[in-house]
Amino acid sequence: MPNIKIFSGSSHQDLSQKIADRLGLELGKVVTKKFSNQETCVEIDKSVRGEDDVYIVQSGCGEINDNLMELLIMINACKIASASRVTAVIPCFPYARQDKKDKSRAPISAKLVANMLSVAGADHIITMDLHASQIQGFFDIPVDNLYAEPAVLKWIRENISEWRNCTIVSPDAGGAKRVTSIADRLNVDFALIHKERKKANEVDRMVLVGDVKDRVAILVDDMADTCGTICHAADKLLSAGATRVYAILTHGIFSGPAISRINNACFEAVVVTNTIPQEDKMKHCSKIQVIDISMILAEAIRRTHNGESVSYLFSHVPL
Repeated sequence: MPNIKIFSGSSHQDLSQKIADRLGLELGKVVTKKFSNQETCVEIDKSVRGEDDVYIVQSGCGEINDNLMELLIMINACKIASASRVTAVIPCFPYARQDKKDKSRAPISAKLVANMLSVAGADHIITMDLHASQIQGFFDIPVDNLYAEPAVLKWIRENISEWRNCTIVSPDAGGAKRVTSIADRLNVDFALIHKERKKANEVDRMVLVGDVKDRVAILVDDMADTCGTICHAADKLLSAGATRVYAILTHGIFSGPAISRINNACFEAVVVTNTIPQEDKMKHCSKIQVIDISMILAEAIRRTHNGESVSYLFSHVPL
């Protein structure tokens, strides 16, 4: 494809390389370093003057603040080097959970990140499974929020032999829309778990709404951080009569005690996409499996560059 360049931030080089390979392009060279006072320095080693499209791939994971700053500097470097359009490809959007003012004096950090990306010079954002789809409204530039759902459906059909006798379960009320969509497309039942929290990252009580007796239960959520919720939910489902429990998550953050909790939990498998690198986590937990979503992002880039609709990707996995 002419007049297109792809650059990778340092957060997820492997995903960036897969996207570039899929498009038949080479990643542009970027030199990233830190000064002794920990300031980030980025040098774009390839001319972008007059290029129609520059795409910068950087996921919100690892050292999130450093990676976000690196992304902002890369966008700005390309913009002031006369690139005509700069698109930030952010598979896992940072600060997406801070999307509303749920108590006095709480920040809406996702809106702040949106403002920073716009001010840095981004003309377009491509992301995946935003924690709350209204975050798209925080931007005054176009945002394409892609969905892992088609890839999840494909994985379920190919890897769970009894998928016709399963129940799709949301571990909280907020994910009800997500699980009903998947259940409708598989033509199976759904259930949800109502949880009550005393404080952040600690679940006090869980109530199952729906029937999982003598069925395979598939927990579906957009992200898992410390994994307390999904591990509690798995125990609840087994005690309610589920034969086997799977968890399918778009963003596997797995911080703190997450890996030990998954190892001790009763999951057959915990399936995540590669919006966040999982190689190190997989070494310590054999239950983690990965769905590759690089082809969805690559196809979104190709369609955006050619001025085609991306809505096809909401219901299909590119071949």
